[in-house]
Amino acid sequence: MTNWPYPRWIAHRGAGKLAPENTLAALRVGASHGYRMFECDVKLSADDVPFLMHDASLQRTTSGHGVGGDKAWAELSMLDAGGWHSRGFAGEPLPTFESIARYCLHNRYMLNIEIKPTPGSAERTGKVVARRAAELWQPTDVPPLLTSFEPDALAAARDAAPDLPRGLLLDTPHPDWLVTAQRLGCVAIVCNHALWDRHTVASAQAAGMRTLSYTVNDEWAAERLLALGTDGIITDRVDLFSPLA
Repeated sequence: MTNWPYPRWIAHRGAGKLAPENTLAALRVGASHGYRMFECDVKLSADDVPFLMHDASLQRTTSGHGVGGDKAWAELSMLDAGGWHSRGFAGEPLPTFESIARYCLHNRYMLNIEIKPTPGSAERTGKVVARRAAELWQPTDVPPLLTSFEPDALAAARDAAPDLPRGLLLDTPHPDWLVTAQRLGCVAIVCNHALWDRHTVASAQAAGMRTLSYTVNDEWAAERLLALGTDGIITDRVDLFSPLA
């Protein structure tokens, strides 16, 4: 993408830790701090409904138990996805991807959709999520950015919705990171912020890639990334960093 349409600052999982992650409430809290782009995790229910949740298991962020991807949406929709965070958010439901998409579209917010497959479902998740995203965002000026740690999910997303921009997520260094991103037709590399240095930034930019970082919650880390000339910073600290900086 020669004309990069996304802001530098992106709110992680909606509003980081100020609200229950990956919920509509979290996006609203992030928006109240001035953020206009949000990162979220999307996976599939057993009956192929895309919904927001990070973990494969339900226990940490919902009132449920077991693997989320093994449950039908009718069961998942009844869970409390807010009470674990604080009493003020008790009863907050798990959101469907469609409900989050429509909230963003109505308010002209932008979205970084991390495709987060339940283990063993990378290709199916990439295909379904990308296809639904293409349907929801057609036509719009700024498409969502699809990212994943799973090359198979990104390949399926590319085949299902080739016009949507993609980014490869990296948590640890490996020698083929740039070749993999190019093979998948990515426009961005989204790294654990510690992986960026002058050499890796220069290599990505020379290949025409944008450089994004997660999860940046300290001022010293943000200042280092700004000095390196990176393009995007994903943060939990929507209360600390101004999205206008």
